Amino acid sequence: MPHHTPLIGTIVAGLVVAFIMGAIAHRLKLSPLVGYLVAGILVGPFTPGFVADAGLANELAEIGVILLMFGVGLHFSLKDLLSVKNIAVPGALVQIAVATLLGMGLSYYMGWGLMGGIVFGLALSVASTVVLLRALQGADLVETRRGRIAIGWLIVEDLVMVLALVLLPALAGVLNNADGGGAGALIAPLLGTLLKVAGFVAVMLIVGRRVIPWALHWVVHTGSRELFRLAVLAIALGVAFGAALAFDVSFALGAFFAGMILGETPLSRRATEETLPLRDAFAVLFFVSVGMLFNPSIVLEHPLPLLATVLIIVIGKSIAAWGIVRAFGHANVTALTIAASLAQIGEFSFILASLGTGLGVLPADARDLILAGALVSIFLNPILFSLIVRDHKKDDDEEVEAAKAPARPRIGHVILIGYGRVGKLIALRLHEHDVHFVVVEGDPERAEEAEENGLSVVKGNALEDKHLLAAGICEARHLLIAVPEGYEGGAIHEHARNLNDKVQVIARAHSDAEVEHLERLGVPHVVMGERELAGRMLTLCGVR
Repeated sequence: MPHHTPLIGTIVAGLVVAFIMGAIAHRLKLSPLVGYLVAGILVGPFTPGFVADAGLANELAEIGVILLMFGVGLHFSLKDLLSVKNIAVPGALVQIAVATLLGMGLSYYMGWGLMGGIVFGLALSVASTVVLLRALQGADLVETRRGRIAIGWLIVEDLVMVLALVLLPALAGVLNNADGGGAGALIAPLLGTLLKVAGFVAVMLIVGRRVIPWALHWVVHTGSRELFRLAVLAIALGVAFGAALAFDVSFALGAFFAGMILGETPLSRRATEETLPLRDAFAVLFFVSVGMLFNPSIVLEHPLPLLATVLIIVIGKSIAAWGIVRAFGHANVTALTIAASLAQIGEFSFILASLGTGLGVLPADARDLILAGALVSIFLNPILFSLIVRDHKKDDDEEVEAAKAPARPRIGHVILIGYGRVGKLIALRLHEHDVHFVVVEGDPERAEEAEENGLSVVKGNALEDKHLLAAGICEARHLLIAVPEGYEGGAIHEHARNLNDKVQVIARAHSDAEVEHLERLGVPHVVMGERELAGRMLTLCGVR
């Protein structure tokens, strides 16, 4: 068998070029999505050099869509949505309607059909989850009132797009085979699709909610981490494929429901962590495949429509969101934050564009405008967001939220990095001995759990100096790094010692290589679980 095959070449070229361009984008403080899309353009048919197999790339992208939608379902939070439903639900629906109408206006000018205009407008109306969350996290706004509104708003947008993905094939089928028949020709296929969706949803709620948690709990009790990871992937892919095969609904809907049901179980966090690397890899291939479809000549051939597309995304959507939030009585800074958060497009836009062109209802030029608009808006979004946050440092319109720094701790306290399994045990013993300490935790659920246990918490990544400063690193006596990744612990150690070279650091390691790495960085005390276990067992049997 030859070493070089189209499949291997496509995967290798996609991942390698995506890594290079993603690293460059990160260096330029842009979203890695920009790098992945550019990587797709570079290995696509419209640029010189190596050309990846477009057909294989599209099939790999389907797996990426399934895993992306599975991730959306895993992170779907009905509680978060209900807490801001009064503004998020009507706000998102009105903003989607405004953006869709603006997109339809541009499509009319371009001479596209009605269905193409609707798909084009919908693609411009939905923001990227990745970009929005990154912007909110960078500004410490995730746990604030305006952050929750933005996330709830995004959840509503996602749900609308899931519905659009379900109905679009049926609508496209009606339009492509239209030969009269009046309203019945449109209603019958739509009704049939909705009945199939209802049947699938009923099966998932009645059977899936019992079988999926039971199966995962059985796998957990086998003690095999590999089997658990495989079980989660089998559920995601199996439910998506089964939904398409048995109910004729999209892979996206099946994967979303599988993730949503799994997200309700206590094993959701572990499922997220175990499948994240594979989900990220296929998501990258999805973005690369989208970039391969982009024809850069659109910039020269249709500069004014491209400018109009960007203005709809960055200005039109933003003005609509700002006006809606203000109309509901919220302060200007909240309205501006929501507007800036939504002034970009991403994953769902690409999925809609790919589906629309595949069904023959969206012209290739419209797809290219969507991709170009995404690139420009993702590039501009951090700049726009930072300007708004910088100009509104004080949140005079809302109470101080949990994401803000806790009261400055007294001198000589302990900082605990991570509130996972090890971190919780450390926190318990510190509390029992009445040692004053502050927890730094980036995972919102774990941070919330620590707060519910009455601990002082800084929510954020310990690799960022502002969070270490908020925890009082300059006055701390000890820094306990309880995160499981030794190399990440080494980076945290370097940041902490730059801020306070007197702090005593104790770090956790999982392997001999991590121990050597941490000691090479000058970490004075490194604890490796396996060594401590072996030493304790030998001590108990009298061997010292």
